[in-house]
Amino acid sequence: MGAHLYLVALGSNVRHPRYGAPRAVLRAAFAALDRGPLQLVRAARVIETAPLGPSRRRYANAVALVRSDCTPPEMLHELHRIEAAFGRRRMGARWGARVLDLDIVLWDGGAYAVSGLTIPHAAFRQRDFVLGPARQIAGDWRDPISGLTIYQLFARLTRNRPLPRAATWSGP
Repeated sequence: MGAHLYLVALGSNVRHPRYGAPRAVLRAAFAALDRGPLQLVRAARVIETAPLGPSRRRYANAVALVRSDCTPPEMLHELHRIEAAFGRRRMGARWGARVLDLDIVLWDGGAYAVSGLTIPHAAFRQRDFVLGPARQIAGDWRDPISGLTIYQLFARLTRNRPLPRAATWSGP
């Protein structure tokens, strides 16, 4: 099997004792995605976003294109290994605070599903914190389910949002 490209989402909202604030955690995670069987091809700029769920801490989010000979289950194992090296424990509340979260969003092999792993990621089409950064580095990549590009998915997600109050015209 040849090398595959994976689009990986990164998130952090907990300070790390060695790397520091969540933005720095993601920079260190980019380096970890460029070791061993993984090769970092491109990384999007890190953005800050509001939390989903009960967490109150803001997130640092980004995406990366990673090349690897790993199959999707092997890639997931590598991502879990990196999370564990950063101190992530897979226990506790879903949507809770975490030092590092790595998710496979897409891969160049199309749709894929086995127990515990579904590609494309089930919720990525509704997450501007994934689609926004992904459009920087993989905007032409197509969702194998809808056939739409990341550019198109982002446009659909964001086009009906109201303008921020400060930018709304209030009349004469």
